[in-house]
Amino acid sequence: MVAVVITVAQQKGGAGKTTLVAQLAAALAAGRRVAILDIDPQASLTRWHAARKTALKAAAAGLTFADTAGWRLGAEIERLKDTHDVVLIDSPPHAETEARLALRASDLVLVPLQPSPLDLWASRPTLDLAAAERREARVVLNRAPARGRLLEATRAALAREGAPLIEAPIGNRTAFAMAMAAGLGVTESAPRGLAAQEIRALAAALKPWIGDGA
Repeated sequence: MVAVVITVAQQKGGAGKTTLVAQLAAALAAGRRVAILDIDPQASLTRWHAARKTALKAAAAGLTFADTAGWRLGAEIERLKDTHDVVLIDSPPHAETEARLALRASDLVLVPLQPSPLDLWASRPTLDLAAAERREARVVLNRAPARGRLLEATRAALAREGAPLIEAPIGNRTAFAMAMAAGLGVTESAPRGLAAQEIRALAAALKPWIGDGA
């Protein structure tokens, strides 16, 4: 089976792209062969994986890591697809060539969005880029409150704009920051917590693209 490629993209910085890639990767690795690819110059995913290797030694929970960029990116994605079930890509927070190439190679683009007008406006170029590349895109509400007027206003605005939303929001929880610092996923560091429940719900919502796993 050739891997499903998922790029996490958002032209606005600080949207939580790296956290989303890392947390999904750790959760999905429990039943799938997962590769993560860091093409963001900030290299936050690279540092998370380095911490993971220290915490988990050689095992690294079954994740394959790569940080190829530039003209080699397309070939690296194809190489990873041949030996994995899912390839997750952490892209730069702007429309560089690497981001376009990653979107072009993707089966699905996830756009993390914090519930605020500024983040909503900033997400439009990413959604437009995915549409231009004829790739499916889904918005993921990130650092979202459990309820409130701003959350509902954001949902309504997304609906008006025709931006497809995955109904598996991720809350603003310290468990994510603690897990990232340790090189872990919340499904590993606090598997019974609310953060882990949210990540598992998001992973389940991706089954139409990635299947049921092992």
